[in-house]
Amino acid sequence: MAFADRADAGRRLAARLTQLRGEPVVVLGLPRGGVPVAAQVARALNAPLDVIVVRKLGVPYQSELALGAAGEDGVIVINPEVVRRAGVTAAELATIETEQKARVEARAARYRIGRPRVDLTGRIAVVVDDGIATGATARAACQVARAHGAARVVLAAPVAPPGWEASIGGDADEFVTVESPRDFYAIGQFYADFSQTTDEEVLACLRAADTALQEAAPTGPGLTAVADEAAEGAQAEATAGTKRRPGYLTVPDNAPAIVVFAHGSGSSRDSPRNQQVARVLTDAGLGTLLFDLLTPAEAADRANVFDIGLLARRLGAVTAWLRAQKLPGGPAVGYFGASTGAAAALWAAAEPGAGISAVVSRGGRPDLAGLRLAAVTAPTLLIVGEHDPVVLDLNRRAQADLRCENRLAVVPGATHLFEEPGTLAAAAALARDWFISHLPAAARSRQSGSRGFD
Repeated sequence: MAFADRADAGRRLAARLTQLRGEPVVVLGLPRGGVPVAAQVARALNAPLDVIVVRKLGVPYQSELALGAAGEDGVIVINPEVVRRAGVTAAELATIETEQKARVEARAARYRIGRPRVDLTGRIAVVVDDGIATGATARAACQVARAHGAARVVLAAPVAPPGWEASIGGDADEFVTVESPRDFYAIGQFYADFSQTTDEEVLACLRAADTALQEAAPTGPGLTAVADEAAEGAQAEATAGTKRRPGYLTVPDNAPAIVVFAHGSGSSRDSPRNQQVARVLTDAGLGTLLFDLLTPAEAADRANVFDIGLLARRLGAVTAWLRAQKLPGGPAVGYFGASTGAAAALWAAAEPGAGISAVVSRGGRPDLAGLRLAAVTAPTLLIVGEHDPVVLDLNRRAQADLRCENRLAVVPGATHLFEEPGTLAAAAALARDWFISHLPAAARSRQSGSRGFD
């Protein structure tokens, strides 16, 4: 026997993946058996753990032959060559898709209660199963991970037959395994304990991984977790019954300001785009605070994502907590908002006595702040991609309602998510310069003395 059980297999597989520690990784376990293995990998890499629910789309009367895959959120991946060779009609294909999508959503619903899918955009997806036999399911999972926006896909399994990489082809960018024995008949022959994994065990793995990640992260100098909110009103708004907002707070020495990030559209503190912007700001000597405006259960309800008043109250409450920490120098506070988070930032900045030094919106929906726009006094920068026409028009209309100092900056070549090379860096530089130039005079003086900025 190669492995005592799936946990043992996961630990040994994790040892082959240590080069990924510190990278923007999401570990994806295939339910059910792959999840206990993936849990050990996620723990070793200090990375988020999620499931990737897929169903193979089999050819009628030859179900083992995959013509594609169905994944969460309606993702469908089709291999037109197999469809053509198998003579599958459009009606047959539609029936297969409908049946398998329903099964995917039913299984995903078991694991997604109060736990939205982790965003894979621009990240490394490490797809993990407890073993590879034919490779059909693993291949489908890799395709779906790619369709969900993963920049790189690593397929990892404790055991697989020799030459298994050929069965996956280009659907994965990298292959990792512990054992590839010649006498391979079934995955179970390499486990002393290969008992069936239950849905309850899958959910327990996910909960344990969330807890471990929250306790272990953030790490590094100047990085701490956000503690209890101070404002009683915010506690009352915590509809999931929690008083805590996990987050990442980075405060360089003598930081003249802290920029609080307001994520939007169900995103979180782990957004790779906002983390990239935050690094640009901290490199310039500014502090940053990335936290979750909504709990996972709240984010699963799309109505909460567009409840700008709720998001603004959460943002204001965490700002009050931040100021209560009495950080050295009493740094100024700025807001950086994306999507609906931009509306929340402007709404919160418009509150009497908010005292916000500057607001930056990236690809935001400032129009959703409505009548509050006219009450904003903080200098406001609206950043929009050149090729994001709908949002650009909404920002122009919102700009007309602002009475404060403001500017609309259009980033050439950028679409809504600023995924084009260099466009997010350009947006981050615009945000950095806006915050620095609009700090209070005393704060600029402190920064000039310690960081060399004018």
